[in-house]
Amino acid sequence: MDTLPSLIRDLVVANRILAHEGVVDGYGHISVRHPERSDRMLLSRSRSPELVEASDIVEYDFEGKACDGDTRPPYLERFIHGGIYAKRPDVHAVVHSHAEGVLPYTISDVPLKVVLHQAAYTGTHVAKWDIADKFGDTDLLVTNNDHGHDLAHTLGDASVVLMRGHGFTAAASSLFKVLRIAVYLPVNARVLTDAHTLGGQIKAMTPGEITRHASIDTESPASRRAWEYWARRAGCEHML
Repeated sequence: MDTLPSLIRDLVVANRILAHEGVVDGYGHISVRHPERSDRMLLSRSRSPELVEASDIVEYDFEGKACDGDTRPPYLERFIHGGIYAKRPDVHAVVHSHAEGVLPYTISDVPLKVVLHQAAYTGTHVAKWDIADKFGDTDLLVTNNDHGHDLAHTLGDASVVLMRGHGFTAAASSLFKVLRIAVYLPVNARVLTDAHTLGGQIKAMTPGEITRHASIDTESPASRRAWEYWARRAGCEHML
């Protein structure tokens, strides 16, 4: 099991990586389940991911309340994370992103298929959530527990849920695995969009191919080398 200080360090690195890879900008966030308290999560205070430091990480319960009385402004959409952790005990890391490459698939009926082997951790099913279905006209933001729980319900046992006109949320069993999903899902979306412009039939990965590739150990040297690569690109290799 990761120690709390090492997991906080990795969470800071993950924030920097997501920012450098263009998955998040001034907005978006990533969290992990607390390694010693399964009913709590670790998430930065409201700060742009590229600027997150260890001192910014706050411990929250799944209702979005700071556990140590921290009064610094939190992310408005921390309820995304809390709702998923509460429903999915298998999930240990969550990313929320507004990546532009994915956005067209949140507002159209064209399915976001997995066509790129590196995106196989996305899984065989991509869920789609429209906040208006249950809550009517809103600002499209997930700003309370009811929103978060409904989003988690739609996610079900999938790894990714698209959010109409908003972005996507990814959930996984580890920080590194959710990072891989978040980095390669927008790449996959751009490749798929380009393929649609070519016309003709698109051959997506089969469920068997997705399952086989996604079963590759994310802790293997071949998989983990991406962590060092991304960290160096983001200028935080010294944190590893």
